[in-house]
Amino acid sequence: MKKIINSRLVLGALAAGVLFSCGQNETTTEKEPVVQTEQDENEDFEYEADRFADIRVLRYKINGFDQLTLDQKKLAYYLTQAGLSGRDIIYDQNYKHNIEIRNALDNIVANHEGDESEDWNKFMQYTKQVWFANGIHHHYSKDKFTPEFDKAYFNKLLTETKTEISDVALTAIFDPKVDAKAKNLDASKGLIKGSANNFYGEGVTEQMVDAYYKKIKVPGDSFPVSYGLNSKMVLNDKGQIEEIPWKIGGMYGSALEKVAYWLEKAATVAENDAQKHALELLVKYYKSGDLKDWDAYSIAWVKATEGDIDYINGFIEVYGDAKGYRATYETVVQMKDFDASKRMKVLEENVQWFEDNSSIQAEHKKKNVKGVTYKVVNVLGEAGDASPSTPIGVNLPNADWIRAEHGSKSVSLGNIVEAYGKASGGSMLDEFTYDEEEAERARKYGDIGSKLHTALHEVVGHASGQLNPGVGTPKETLKSYASALEEARADLVALYYLMNEKLIDYNLMESLEVGKAEYDGYIRNGLMTQLQRLKVGDKIEQSHMRNRQLVAAWVYEKGKADTVIEKIQRDGKTYFKVRDYVALQGLFGELLKEIQRIKSEGDYEAGKALIETYAVNVDQAIHAEVLERVKPLNIPPYSGFVNPVLVPEMDKEGNITDVKVTYVSGFKEQMLEYAKEYSFLKK
Repeated sequence: MKKIINSRLVLGALAAGVLFSCGQNETTTEKEPVVQTEQDENEDFEYEADRFADIRVLRYKINGFDQLTLDQKKLAYYLTQAGLSGRDIIYDQNYKHNIEIRNALDNIVANHEGDESEDWNKFMQYTKQVWFANGIHHHYSKDKFTPEFDKAYFNKLLTETKTEISDVALTAIFDPKVDAKAKNLDASKGLIKGSANNFYGEGVTEQMVDAYYKKIKVPGDSFPVSYGLNSKMVLNDKGQIEEIPWKIGGMYGSALEKVAYWLEKAATVAENDAQKHALELLVKYYKSGDLKDWDAYSIAWVKATEGDIDYINGFIEVYGDAKGYRATYETVVQMKDFDASKRMKVLEENVQWFEDNSSIQAEHKKKNVKGVTYKVVNVLGEAGDASPSTPIGVNLPNADWIRAEHGSKSVSLGNIVEAYGKASGGSMLDEFTYDEEEAERARKYGDIGSKLHTALHEVVGHASGQLNPGVGTPKETLKSYASALEEARADLVALYYLMNEKLIDYNLMESLEVGKAEYDGYIRNGLMTQLQRLKVGDKIEQSHMRNRQLVAAWVYEKGKADTVIEKIQRDGKTYFKVRDYVALQGLFGELLKEIQRIKSEGDYEAGKALIETYAVNVDQAIHAEVLERVKPLNIPPYSGFVNPVLVPEMDKEGNITDVKVTYVSGFKEQMLEYAKEYSFLKK
């Protein structure tokens, strides 16, 4: 629950986040495959690689890779290979038929000569949607994609390319009623029964899950393992609950063997003993599947702070599980951005000041915030749940007790943020800002405001606060509302401090105009622009969207009497204009105090009330208006990335003598290459 995704940035001042309903844009625009190298200093870098449906695929540059030593380049190469080797896992986690369906699509694309027919273009759009989402359900809404070609045409493609697919998988593609939602948060439909993901077997219910963990958990355990993090829960032949671990020799074993192989090679060129020790513990965990080994690894990883190369690898985030137990496979490989990290180090050095001066109750504050590190990094490669759709910032590990006892690592993905900015325009900003003063403030300060928000969210927000003694973990106490409340809490920490002059004293921003720009953008997004990610009539289910509407709607309502935020109608269009930034900061502080109390005390009913009152339901009139206003802008709502390719150069004995970076232009080309090189789970 410590991942921040790029929505405010894309939907805010950089204006890359205008969106359309799924499937509204029927065209798919492929760029000609080209290869660019890091040495192409004088060439214009092509940031956009592809565009289809509601998605734009971009590229990111790796800055400074040629300055690394040979061993560091080897380390980066081995770690990216490890990440890609587990690529199949996220497909299977998202849905049990995904790999079979993806393999069929891959084979058709690889072997069909292609044509310019409308049906073929629609087939390619569907295929790219599946590639982008790591399965047949939308990566954000979790709704199943609807093919715009018919079954007869698909069967024709199967025959022509000698591709096989089972009847059950075929039904999953074409029957809209079958497994329609990958993750369901509507309790009336059953959190597990209504979810098509592959975390639970047939017949498992929420009640069974709750009873199982209540039985095996140790009361009063101050250092609990992350129960359920790396297993599928099923009913055995006797009708009893059991967990099938994701490990070498178990479920996903053939892919994890490849992951471990590359991690072991990475350990041979580790930058220091601490980094090597953490890598060895990660391999041990993949072999054992023991969550105590995961905790030991997480502690070693968070302490391995030296070195220029780092990584995230494992079953980490639980956003995909409506019950909040099971984690998706995810990897990010990164190198330090030295200049940017140096500028932002002040946050790491002063995290205790932020905790001490927070608006939360004294008993909920940490007396000694431990081991928080913060770096701006350049991504070298991503896989699993981090690709193609990527976060822009990450704070780990997730276990509260490890964070309290040993600290955490926070990173902002600098070259990802840079790519979004370079590929974006200003039309969204022009459409939704109320006046030129607001628009000019966003143009001048929006970029730094977004970056500071991300940094404060990750470094200070997720590191702040503590649970009361004896209170269970948020997934136990706050259940399906835990993720949205945690993201709201971290956002509120950032928002509260963005209007504090201490940030000027720390030379993080030049004036409070930065905070005002971020307040403007956050309210615009939370109350209006993010609704473009929804289809007409939908409620909000995605945790980050719930978080943003909760915060924006709550402060708007509470500030109505004093007109802190004014709702204005002009020329048939709605605008939300912040009138009192100081009062708005105070409201952010009040809500932060309450959400921290909810988390610290495990107050499920209060958390549920906040989410259900402010975060779920959509103002249908506003939604319709925003959809209409963004139509002419033609900017896809979602963006993701193809990865650069790290290419090893070998001598005659097979030793790596150098590693070069190339940038693959085509999304299709990269997906087919991945299918060829990294398909280790057979279906």
